[in-house]
Amino acid sequence: MPKIRIRDAAAYLGVSDDTVRRWIDTGTLAAETDEHRRKVIDGYVLARFAREQATPMPDWSTGESSARNRFVGLVTNVVVDKVMAQVELQCGPFRVVSLMSSEAVADLGLEPGSVAVAVIKSTNVIVETPKEHP
Repeated sequence: MPKIRIRDAAAYLGVSDDTVRRWIDTGTLAAETDEHRRKVIDGYVLARFAREQATPMPDWSTGESSARNRFVGLVTNVVVDKVMAQVELQCGPFRVVSLMSSEAVADLGLEPGSVAVAVIKSTNVIVETPKEHP
């Protein structure tokens, strides 16, 4: 498993280095010492911790869906032309961009400041790895 430095773990979790150090000091997050005597976190341990700590916004939409990836957020920008529109949402630390018909934007009443749920079907998600591993 990769070993993640504290500063990188903090960036992945969206918190400060000091917060990660406090979690390590209190035993909330397990760390070890690498060959350079730096504290590092096992990649699997960090991934599990990130998942346990995730607190998504409540999804107020109703009904059932086969889509498992749902991100509640605020509409930050809407660009509409005659036929199509681009809608941007800020869902926690993530920016989600959707292309849809102008009619759909009007029907949904989407405008900056609106609350919306981005529903992403996993068959359309691309997973990449960085060129250089931190």
